[in-house]
Amino acid sequence: MTSTLSLTDRAELTDLVSRLGRWLDDGATGDPAVLFADDVRVSTPGGDSTGVAAIVDQAQRNHDAPTQHVIANVLADIDGDAAHVTANMVVTFADTETQLRRTGGTYAFDATRTAAGWRFASITVRRVWREG
Repeated sequence: MTSTLSLTDRAELTDLVSRLGRWLDDGATGDPAVLFADDVRVSTPGGDSTGVAAIVDQAQRNHDAPTQHVIANVLADIDGDAAHVTANMVVTFADTETQLRRTGGTYAFDATRTAAGWRFASITVRRVWREG
């Protein structure tokens, strides 16, 4: 892959990553078509899924408590209409008002450029640490 991205591609890919965090924090509600390709694959500590409906189900099941995703250090490489994006993340799960769990890790995304813009083709989450 090349590391040359247009500023527009970089902004759109970073925005896509941020929108994923917001979508998860909102309980995986809203239109998933703005995030995912139809045949998206996801691998997380909470399970593996393929296809938009399965991804939504998994996200809602694993984010039943309020969450806050903080995603940083987004880096992207592009090769034509495909991109590989990485990021660091810290997620806080608020099980109750006084009981919190946190996890930190990395994201690896493959994205594809569609007529509607960049969409995730795959997402892999690797947990680095866990608290609570």
